[in-house]
Amino acid sequence: SCYSYMLAGCTSLVAAPELPATTLAPYCYYEMFGTIDTSTGFVSCTSLRFAPELPATTLAPYCYYYMFHGCTALATAPELPATTLAPYCYANIFHGCTALTTAPELPATTLADHCYSEMFRSCTALNAITTMQPAWGWNYLWVYGIAATGTFYCLAELGTNETITRGTSNCPEGWTVINI
Repeated sequence: SCYSYMLAGCTSLVAAPELPATTLAPYCYYEMFGTIDTSTGFVSCTSLRFAPELPATTLAPYCYYYMFHGCTALATAPELPATTLAPYCYANIFHGCTALTTAPELPATTLADHCYSEMFRSCTALNAITTMQPAWGWNYLWVYGIAATGTFYCLAELGTNETITRGTSNCPEGWTVINI
């Protein structure tokens, strides 16, 4: 939990510091830029527009959990290059990032339990996702509350526009599927 909550509540922070680590520990960036405070309500870095690069390729459970939660000015997500995922590694990472329009490419072909759960929840402007996963995993509500229309780029193994499984834990309802 080395950087947990480190900058949560820094509402004037526009650019994040560099985070050069390539191997992560459990909970290391947990709620780093956004948190829920039960006494005062939700506190996040609402001015954060520039996310740090996230070069890690070896992830740990919960490593990016809620990292940018509620960063409402974040319009561009950092690249997520890891192809070996851990349970809950990206869960809630962009939850509530209402300015985010395009998801980072998701290159992993094998998913860990809940690695994408609630990843894009309440990203109301999100209208493009590219994923390389060949099958659905256990990713609860990963696209809940996003734009009503958009484009979902995926492998044919996941489904075509006519056959893909749709819903808040799969391909978003109302989105066009393009196979890559």
